[in-house]
Amino acid sequence: MIKRYGTEGSAGTGGQALPFAKAVAADGWLYVSGQTPMVDGEIIDGGIVAQSTQAIQNCLDIMTEAGFGKEDIVHMKVFLTDARYFQSFNKVFKSFFADHPPARVCCVADLVVDCMVEVDITCFNPKFKC
Repeated sequence: MIKRYGTEGSAGTGGQALPFAKAVAADGWLYVSGQTPMVDGEIIDGGIVAQSTQAIQNCLDIMTEAGFGKEDIVHMKVFLTDARYFQSFNKVFKSFFADHPPARVCCVADLVVDCMVEVDITCFNPKFKC
């Protein structure tokens, strides 16, 4: 069985309706779509630390809504707009995941949203297997 989260009422920059689910669950897996440091459809002010914190928190909020915990995170993808943000991002990452660090990839890329970072996560919990 596949369950989609956040397909109704999800808004991106400027309140634009998003054409994808915030997350999709299937057979114990949860795939959370890329999250930017957005609150109420607007990118938050602040540097890489504030934006990284918000982007990760947005992922955690979505996975918590789906019933998953931080210990269920298997993998995270991180997109930074500048390689110089790497060390600062790592400090934020460690503050969230010191006890249960997931596998991770981090790369530098242009983002379609005007921010410094985007992250997505993949979770697994056997209690959700069909």
